[in-house]
Amino acid sequence: MFTLLYASLAILLGFILLIWSADKFVLGASSTAQSFSISPLIVGVVIVGLGTSAPEMLVSAMAAFSGKTGLSVGNAIGSNITNIGLMLGLTALIYPLEIHSKLLKREMPALLLITAFTYFLLSDLYLSFFNGLILLCTMFAMLTFTIFEAKKQKKNNLAQEILDDIPKNISKKEALKWLIIGIVILIVSSRILVWGAVEIAQYYHVSDLIIGLTIVAIGTSLPELATTLAAARKKEFDLAVGNIIGSNIFNLLGVLALPGLIHPGSIEVAVLHRDFPVMIGLTLVLILFSIAWKKGKTGKTGHLCRAKGGLLLGAYFAYMYCLFVS
Repeated sequence: MFTLLYASLAILLGFILLIWSADKFVLGASSTAQSFSISPLIVGVVIVGLGTSAPEMLVSAMAAFSGKTGLSVGNAIGSNITNIGLMLGLTALIYPLEIHSKLLKREMPALLLITAFTYFLLSDLYLSFFNGLILLCTMFAMLTFTIFEAKKQKKNNLAQEILDDIPKNISKKEALKWLIIGIVILIVSSRILVWGAVEIAQYYHVSDLIIGLTIVAIGTSLPELATTLAAARKKEFDLAVGNIIGSNIFNLLGVLALPGLIHPGSIEVAVLHRDFPVMIGLTLVLILFSIAWKKGKTGKTGHLCRAKGGLLLGAYFAYMYCLFVS
């Protein structure tokens, strides 16, 4: 009984520290990059994007080092499902969203293609070192392409909204301080979280995969919820949705690559038969919801209204119920 209590407290503490340290890491990394005159576009697209996915990446790495491949895989896939179903659905329910960035509309089909490509790589039910290397190389190629395409545009709402959210006038010394503190606490908190999650999985005799798809996925996705809600409240709609799309791309290419590189191993058949179809389905629904279908307006500004947000949220809870029943 005490083990369960300690594990629950470890998960709660891990979540709190993860959210706080991820925010400080983004602050430190972006400010440090700016102080060294690194391109604002790279700061916005790469550093902030990687920073919001830092909790997933660190938790996945720690789980892989502990030999818990199922937890790592569950965290990556579960975070994507949570981001679209719970985080974006809840945000649209509170703040109806408009989607009009050309860059964003290229990223949505890219996310769908990457999801299908990842499914193909894992179709043999084994996440190998080679699979992890392919995913990681694809992530860097995707980042390079995104920066190259963004540079060709004179004005892009998504990039500008990201840059506007980065704090200004922070000294180099203070920026480096928050960067180091953020990294250290990210590592420590992710280790605490993984320990608590594994203990609870063993106590209730459920697989690491299920814990990764549920508790860990929700916790590591909380920074995305905070960023998305804040952006939507300020009517920075491209940032609100772009944060989710970018995070999902990082999760599939970066987070999912780590267990393959660190601790290759087999994956449960349910990942391909249950979890991947849900992730692909939610991605397709999001794309359809983001397109303006009114006569004469197809392809222009799309809307994620409260009704669509409610449908995304309902789909997420239906998926959670299926996991509970199974």
